[in-house]
Amino acid sequence: MTSAIALDDVAPCPPVLARAADAIRRNPTIFIGALLLAALVTIAVLAPLVAADPFRQAPINRLRPPSERWWFGTDQFGRDVFSRTLYGARVSLIVGISVALVASLIGLAIGLACGYFRTLDAILMRVMDGLMAIPSILLAIALITLTRPGLGVVIAAIVIPEVPRVARVVRSVVLSIRGQPYVESAIAGGTRSLKLLLRHILPNTLAPLIVQATYVCASAMLIEAGLSFLGAGVPPEIPSWGNIIAQGRTFFQIAPWSILIPGAFLAVTVLAVNMLGDGLRDRLDPRLARRM
Repeated sequence: MTSAIALDDVAPCPPVLARAADAIRRNPTIFIGALLLAALVTIAVLAPLVAADPFRQAPINRLRPPSERWWFGTDQFGRDVFSRTLYGARVSLIVGISVALVASLIGLAIGLACGYFRTLDAILMRVMDGLMAIPSILLAIALITLTRPGLGVVIAAIVIPEVPRVARVVRSVVLSIRGQPYVESAIAGGTRSLKLLLRHILPNTLAPLIVQATYVCASAMLIEAGLSFLGAGVPPEIPSWGNIIAQGRTFFQIAPWSILIPGAFLAVTVLAVNMLGDGLRDRLDPRLARRM
């Protein structure tokens, strides 16, 4: 007796896996960016478990090339570049995520107020235009020189020049939504301004706000690295990618790994965040989604 397996008896692909595969096929940039970013976050979180003490100095092992013992080599003080690079990821991610969250919240409030209330728009947006006229890194350096250097001060100094960029994006969305018929009908019906903002306008600003937040995160990481490289960022004793590159630039010709490896980590992190932002923009923008 021969037995045949019917096609209906074959177990279908689980719906969750099918949806995930379809999402990856439609938006590969989101998948690649999220995967790289998740790997970097995992490395940063597990740094105390997989890396040695980043502050330990061993002059006898100074400027050793990458090997089985020192995966990324050592610097001019004999410190393990692998450990310092992993701990530097924690600083960059903390700065990037913190700046993105704080700047998005402040910029969202300012953008909603400026887009809905014309009187506030004439005042606040002129202040935002003035802040945007100053290069971000110069404004951050000026703010840091007025206080003691530290991680919190660096975050605050980067947040201020990033807020106008978020506020302008939110304001443009609010201005376009405010003229829609359903919003005008709600205003004519006597809907209170706060309820109108929270119920009808705020949900429509979340998609562009999320996309803009990813770009702010990537920009904050680059600014923090630039500030640390110039000596105006986090204190030199705190390992960050900018500090590592700055301290190794003198020995670049004989120990290029002390600059190239943290620089590569910084480039990959910024690339991952930007890819995630581009993928979210293509996914959340209805016009681009329809075209794809």
